[in-house]
Amino acid sequence: MLRAARSAASNLRGTRRFSTAIPSPSIVHKRGADILHDPWFNKDTGFPMTERDRLGLRGLLPPRVISFEQQYERFMESFHSLEKNTEGQPDSVVSLAKWRILNRLHDRNETLYYRVLIDNIKDFAPIIYTPTVGLVCQNYSGLFRRPRGMYFSAKDKGEMMSMIFNWPSTQVDMIVLTDGSRILGLGDLGVQGIGIPIGKLDMYVAAAGINPQRVLPVMLDVGTNNQKLLEDPLYLGLRQPRLEGEEYLSIVDEFVEAVHARWPKAVVQFEDFQAKWAFETLDRYRKKFCMFNDDIQGTAGVALAGLLGTVRAQGRPLTDFANQKIVVVGAGSAGLGVLKMALQAVSRMGGSSADPHFFLLDKNGLITKHRKDIDLAALPFAKAQHEIEELGLQEGAGLLEVVKKVKPHVLLGLSGVGGIFHEEVLRAMRESDSVRPAIFAMSNPTNNAECCPLDAFKLAGEKIVFASGSPFANVDLALVWELFSLALET
Repeated sequence: MLRAARSAASNLRGTRRFSTAIPSPSIVHKRGADILHDPWFNKDTGFPMTERDRLGLRGLLPPRVISFEQQYERFMESFHSLEKNTEGQPDSVVSLAKWRILNRLHDRNETLYYRVLIDNIKDFAPIIYTPTVGLVCQNYSGLFRRPRGMYFSAKDKGEMMSMIFNWPSTQVDMIVLTDGSRILGLGDLGVQGIGIPIGKLDMYVAAAGINPQRVLPVMLDVGTNNQKLLEDPLYLGLRQPRLEGEEYLSIVDEFVEAVHARWPKAVVQFEDFQAKWAFETLDRYRKKFCMFNDDIQGTAGVALAGLLGTVRAQGRPLTDFANQKIVVVGAGSAGLGVLKMALQAVSRMGGSSADPHFFLLDKNGLITKHRKDIDLAALPFAKAQHEIEELGLQEGAGLLEVVKKVKPHVLLGLSGVGGIFHEEVLRAMRESDSVRPAIFAMSNPTNNAECCPLDAFKLAGEKIVFASGSPFANVDLALVWELFSLALET
């Protein structure tokens, strides 16, 4: 498996980095209107007259040739005009309007679309991915205009090996796959979760230079348990409850084997699977195929980098990470993934393989070994009674009580519950045993973030280290210090 992973990584490195600076010539096996309807090759009014004659396009376009740069400027003018026209409207309305105009460009001219993203990634990343992608997924069936990516369903069992060859690209380097069961912090959105693989791959193209013709977003539709979607006449997915057990795994098995048969070097990213299937599929495929789970491993990698950064911010050596007291709120695939990777880091630093400084909470409070029906994935991080007795904690202790008694160096949220780090919790972080306590509100989209940075700095102090999983406006620390001083007086 390690050899396969290295081969896939080498394959990605060896691929010419995608660029939109000067669109390169392509060999096209289409003519006429077929080219204009193919966003991979369409240049809109940018086709020179020689190409219009050669490709059968003369008369199918307005006579004036508009250069690539002129098309770019025209789109940006339209976008800025949209911003002005939507001033004062609700954020959700504005965000969806911006997504629509970008999506129309994506449907028409991929090269221009990615040029726009690459040049304006800071402004457009929140539109093509979090937080706007959450709104898109919730309304996807109503927003649907043109298919993108591939859809495999429970009805396709036995057909996937042939279906995989329906995708027009002979080379695929990166696949992002979801079953729609746990989309961001929004829960089961069924087939509407396809917006996540699409947005994620757009980010990879714009930020990492992966060729957009060599990526594939995939929805694996095994049904939905969301009653609202099942009753929605516009819902585009299977109208049936989710498959479970071996029925579910047989569908995933067939898909993964089909992908491996056609593109053995492709990296398959599992995205937004509910916790039980996230861990099950990772253990099932990681030694057979080149794959990873973004919620377990990707989020954990980013979180661990932030956790190690907070140790440095405290002026301590990285080996002191083993002594950090970390409270994690959220026992799903992301929260457990962070703890697993943190435990590996402690072990590699020569620390104990035990986890006396990690405290895990779910909706029922602090998880201990006394918990009935405890999730097996959470069991390694459940506290024994003797570990928490001296702190005065018990099974099911609430977040505020845990923060007050543990005085953690790090408070990390992956709960999907917006505002769970409320005023009292943030004020309690002032008593942290760290000179620079860290607060990571990593849930997304923005409405599901555990707290906002302004509240964190205002209530917990300006010396905190803050990180979030969704974009927020910059914080003026001078203003925060004034607010913090007032908070201290109250």
